[in-house]
Amino acid sequence: MKHARCIFDEGEHQWFAIVRDPDKPGYIIDTNEYIIRSGAELLLCDPGGIEVFPAVFSALCQVCDPQALKAVFASHQDPDIVSSLALWLEFNPDLKCYTSRLWASFLPHFGGCAETFKSIPDEGIEIDLGSTTLHALPAHYLHSSGNFHLYDPKAKILFSGDVGAAMLPEGQDDLFVEDFDQHIRYAEGFHKRWMGSEKAKNQWCDRVAMLDVDMLCPQHGAIYRGKDVHRFIDWFRELEVGVASN
Repeated sequence: MKHARCIFDEGEHQWFAIVRDPDKPGYIIDTNEYIIRSGAELLLCDPGGIEVFPAVFSALCQVCDPQALKAVFASHQDPDIVSSLALWLEFNPDLKCYTSRLWASFLPHFGGCAETFKSIPDEGIEIDLGSTTLHALPAHYLHSSGNFHLYDPKAKILFSGDVGAAMLPEGQDDLFVEDFDQHIRYAEGFHKRWMGSEKAKNQWCDRVAMLDVDMLCPQHGAIYRGKDVHRFIDWFRELEVGVASN
C-alpha cells in the first residue's frame, strides 16, 4: 500500500510524497509521486502507471481533497510516468496535463483530448498553482528528448524525474537518503545507461547548482536533502553517462 507523507508544510503551501510500495508486484518498477498543494489547488507530479492508479488515488485522498486536483505534470512520456492519465481524466475530465511539446500529440494515446494538454516549449514555462508559481525547467535528454523538471522556489524543492533515481534493493525504503555514499551505488548504473548526453547533463548541473534547492525529489528511490543535494549534483557532473555495459 502506498502512503502519502508531508515533506513540506507552510500552511496553505504543502508538498506530499506518495512513496514506494512494498507490496507492489516484483515485475514492475517502483515509483514515487508528488502532490503540491497551494491554497485550494493541487498538482500531481508524474501520476504513475495505470497499475498503480488505485494506490496513488487512495494515498492522495488520505491527505487532500481529490476534487482540488487541477493538473498533472508529466516530466516525459514513459508509461510509468503517465499511463494512468485516462483514469485521472475519468475522475476529472477537465484535468490539465503539462508536458513537453514533443509529447502533447503522443500522450493522447493514454487518454485525453487536445484541450487536456498544455504543451511546454523547449525553454520551459511558469505554471501558476493557487497563490504560487512553479517553474518547468529544461532537462532534455535526461533521459527523454523532451524532458522537464519542476521547481518550486517557495518550498525550495526540485522534482527531478529520473535524475537522482536509484534502484534500491528490497527492504530499503527510507523516504530520505540517509547515507549518501551507500545510496549512490544504487544510482550509478541507472544514470550511466539512461542519461544519454554529457552536454545535457552538464547544462543541467550548471542550471540546478544556481537554484536554491533544499530537496531534490526523484521519481524512483529516496529524496536528497540539505548538503546531499549538491553532493548529488557534483557526483552527477563527474559521472560518465550514455554508457551501455557489456
